[in-house]
Amino acid sequence: MKSPLLTLLSVTLFTFSTAAQDQPDSTSKELNEVIIRAFEQNRKLMDVPAAVSTITQKQLARFGNTSLVPALNAAPGVRMEERSPGSYRLNIRGSSLRSPFGVRNVKVYVNDIPFTEPGGSTYLNQLGFYNIQSVEILKGPASSLYGAGTGGTVLLKTSGNDKPNGVGVDYSFGSFGLHNTNITARIGDGNTQQTISFSKLKSDGFRAWTKLKRDVFSWETKMNLNQKQSLQTFLMYADLSYQTPGGLTAAEFAANPKQARPAAGPNPGSAQANASVNQKTFFAGISHLFEITKILKNTTTLYGAFSRFANPTIRNFERRSEPHTGGRSVFSYSPAIGLGELKLIAGAELQRGWYNIRVYRNRFGVSDSLQTENEVNPFTLSAFVQADWKLPHNWIITAGVSSNYNTIEIIRLNKFPISPQKRNYDNELAPRISILKKIGNDFSMYASVAKGFSPPTSAEVLPSTGVITTDLNAEEGWNYEAGIRYNWKEKLFVDLNGFYFNLNNTIVQRRDQGGADFFTNAGSTKQLGFESYSKYKLTDDPKKFLSQSAIWISYTRNDFTYKEFKQLTNDFSGKQLPSVPKTIVAAGIDLLLQPGVYLNITYTYNDKTPLNDANTFYGGDFHLLAMRLGYRLLFFGKLQTEFFVGGDNLFNETYSLGNDINAAFFRYYNVAPGRNYYAGVSLFQVCKKK
Repeated sequence: MKSPLLTLLSVTLFTFSTAAQDQPDSTSKELNEVIIRAFEQNRKLMDVPAAVSTITQKQLARFGNTSLVPALNAAPGVRMEERSPGSYRLNIRGSSLRSPFGVRNVKVYVNDIPFTEPGGSTYLNQLGFYNIQSVEILKGPASSLYGAGTGGTVLLKTSGNDKPNGVGVDYSFGSFGLHNTNITARIGDGNTQQTISFSKLKSDGFRAWTKLKRDVFSWETKMNLNQKQSLQTFLMYADLSYQTPGGLTAAEFAANPKQARPAAGPNPGSAQANASVNQKTFFAGISHLFEITKILKNTTTLYGAFSRFANPTIRNFERRSEPHTGGRSVFSYSPAIGLGELKLIAGAELQRGWYNIRVYRNRFGVSDSLQTENEVNPFTLSAFVQADWKLPHNWIITAGVSSNYNTIEIIRLNKFPISPQKRNYDNELAPRISILKKIGNDFSMYASVAKGFSPPTSAEVLPSTGVITTDLNAEEGWNYEAGIRYNWKEKLFVDLNGFYFNLNNTIVQRRDQGGADFFTNAGSTKQLGFESYSKYKLTDDPKKFLSQSAIWISYTRNDFTYKEFKQLTNDFSGKQLPSVPKTIVAAGIDLLLQPGVYLNITYTYNDKTPLNDANTFYGGDFHLLAMRLGYRLLFFGKLQTEFFVGGDNLFNETYSLGNDINAAFFRYYNVAPGRNYYAGVSLFQVCKKK
């Protein structure tokens, strides 16, 4: 690593000192200026009565341009975990309680197209880093507008069609055999623009048996049909494979945290079993925007997707085929009224899947005799209405409700006579009401009450034990929230909120003696939390050598406990919810020098994390430091160039980020990367439009 880093740094300094260049536009919108799409508000953050975190392209690029993990972990109330390279979990206010792996109970949309499949899981790892331009995270129940769920909603905007035409190449390399390449081309005129990209990510991994390969091809189109109608499409094909090293016991973690799970008794080790994930996904969606009249608009999206999944594990070998389709249609009506501004929203979202899931015996990484074969047919339907009323004297009231129907049918094909098992979760109303008062242009305060409703995912009804559990009940509960935002002279921005969430029938994951996961309802939980984000601009003058500088801090405090949870002779009432640390802090310094040199420094503290319901095992606390130094320049007004070098975990902490909760035989720990470095270059040649 040292030789390539020094070479790239030398090239950067030489270019800086000798090249004829102009400084590129370094301005960027601050969080309080970004238009928030959440709950169809389409307003600045100061005017949105909800707990929302926005992650811009500038924040995504603070790190190594390979993963969303560090950028999302800088947002209050959000914790993204990585059990091994490519294996992600997303925790919004404790939602990873249901996710031994993958992303569950978090609804994800890409350009307003449903990306979460109808079974309730989201293959977030199929998206490449360069596919995403910005992220909005809605914390707390959002069922009133986004279908059933208690763990929050994520709105992703892709990197497509609001940039100049041209061709570009991004390349970075780093520790652990990292190579990341992205090629982009944008073409079109004022009415039609297309963005085609291909990215290839490869890593040998920081731990034994953690190799990763991911290829992503995407094609986006934006087309103005006429003055009132436009179309936007997003097509993606992703080919992902990564090795899964497995959890370690505390003794194994202390002896050698980089080892893969060793063989034990009759069970092979991870490498011997070829434990891995191999997945290919095709996803295509289209959105039609129609301004029917000046006061009536409609946005309709349709999509189709297909995933093929092969997952050899220590216990068995699972093969899945998952075709699914769906759509969403939203009408917006803004009538002229005598008092304030009224906006009415009404719509529906529907999804349907037809899955085939086969589980075989795993014979040294090869699928052997068939154990079970199931057809799984999930179906979801949500109808919703919302009224948003902006009153005189800067009052905003939003009230909405959805009616949700969810059903899952499982047919075991290798057991005779064939007897389908079905469970309906229907007629569940999920209301939400919020009110915001803005005082002047600098201060706003809001409060909201919302009900969340979340049926079990198909992976929870049919877990790796193979036992069909249609008796699993849906989660539901009420969330009470209040917050304030303050923007002082565009220099100081403060966003604070507190919440209380009382959740009933909480779904939790457990493990049997063979290591297979299963799920149960855990009575009720009490979730109290406080979240804050503050940013202060030290300088903001493009004429000065230090043209921009700022400091920021994100703080999260959680007090999440089981209110009532008894299992056989065990009483976990009052225990802290596993997977949720009490305190998380992220802070940073950003500097931009007038010639185009920038420096980002990020510090993160994570409190110790309980790993089981009894709170007898904890993951240790840790402190992380990351830095990125870069140089942006613009050759002859057309060639946008950036060089950067950086490092993560510069304190070289040994810690577990993606813990296995309630793991059998106490195998909780998955080590995160130690100190590591990277370097890269981005080139984009701007071309004139036709």
